Amino acid sequence: MPLSNPGIRWRRAAGWFAAGAATTMVLWVGGLVWFVGSSLSMAADPAIETDAIVVLTGGRLRLEIGLDLLGAGRARKLFVSGVNPRVDRSELMRVAGHADGDPSRIVIGHDADNTLGNARETAGWMQQEGYRSLRLVTSWYHMERSLLEFERAMPDVVIVAEPVFAGHVEGGEHWLDIALLTVNEYDKYLATLVRPAVVKVWPQVGETRTSEATQTVPASRP
Repeated sequence: MPLSNPGIRWRRAAGWFAAGAATTMVLWVGGLVWFVGSSLSMAADPAIETDAIVVLTGGRLRLEIGLDLLGAGRARKLFVSGVNPRVDRSELMRVAGHADGDPSRIVIGHDADNTLGNARETAGWMQQEGYRSLRLVTSWYHMERSLLEFERAMPDVVIVAEPVFAGHVEGGEHWLDIALLTVNEYDKYLATLVRPAVVKVWPQVGETRTSEATQTVPASRP
């Protein structure tokens, strides 16, 4: 019989594999186009005031913009998540060029080393302060994943996105570097998106992520 021929079976299997791989690639590219378009089109209303401003360390101009927003009266306090344990508020403000700011309105967190950790660290601080809204400051390519993590950690908190377009402002990065960074962030976003489903099948994955998110480390990574 024709179907018993090993060569035919292998060719058929290879055909199904190729079709599946092509479909996956088309879906991945389509998702990437959406991801880039959605990330670049985000724009926060500067007139909106929130209880807090939250800055995620790890990218250029994030802290500077957060401090500018605080100085403009957009929130009561500024929380900086994922700061090096050896850095205090005075040094942080000096590096950001805001040494004359009000340190009493700035709180820094040292317990996050990734975006999941940022979200959980911020959720604890928000609960402690009794705040119900925040303005999230991070790089534009990091915003979609950050919003996903923050909304999961704080479903009852109003979150206003404040994307930072440092690459466009400074022009110091090569377009290829930005493209590779964006693709890498898109893959991380997809992994974050499916994590709840994966944890249902392999609970140990969730335990590992929780352990990583509660470690005290030098600085957060996007």
